[in-house]
Amino acid sequence: MSTQDDKGNKDFAATNERLIEHSYDGIQEYDNPMPRWWLLTFAGTIIFSVIYVFNVGPIGNGKGRVADYDDDMRKFAAAHPAPTGTVSADKLLAMVKDKEEVHEGGEEFKKYCASCHRMDGGGLIGPNLTDNAWIHGGQITDIYTTVMNGVLEKGMPAWGTMLKPEQLEQVVAYVASLQGSNPANPKPPQGTPVTP
Repeated sequence: MSTQDDKGNKDFAATNERLIEHSYDGIQEYDNPMPRWWLLTFAGTIIFSVIYVFNVGPIGNGKGRVADYDDDMRKFAAAHPAPTGTVSADKLLAMVKDKEEVHEGGEEFKKYCASCHRMDGGGLIGPNLTDNAWIHGGQITDIYTTVMNGVLEKGMPAWGTMLKPEQLEQVVAYVASLQGSNPANPKPPQGTPVTP
């Protein structure tokens, strides 16, 4: 019996050593440290965060997260060049004569432009695109600039930031092909008449 009492006393003494001096509402706090595996995991996350913040590379694949991001952005920019704002009138006029280009432009027009200009270009919220009156210039390069930059004050977005350059050119070719098509119930002319 005395050995059990001795063991109990030792356990009680060990427990008392782990009790913290302060108490709350008469309850003493027991010092229960975190498991070693948890502390090692925590230390590992701190080390990883330092490596991540300072972009130490190469660890694993690549040259580091910043270099990898810059490479991805360069590849995307090469695959999706932004329109420069300049395109030759001759190129656009040649596209107007190419039925395939006009057809492709019509498909893009149907997706993005028909809700404001109607599919036949007769005008709805936006102006009629089939007459010779133009608000922002009726030369084919003016049409290109208007479509590319948009008319934000009238609700037309800058399509040059959303369409690929070839899609933008095809839409302009399609709009130019609508001249004189005389749709049913067109919107009245708006803007200045322009000789094609």
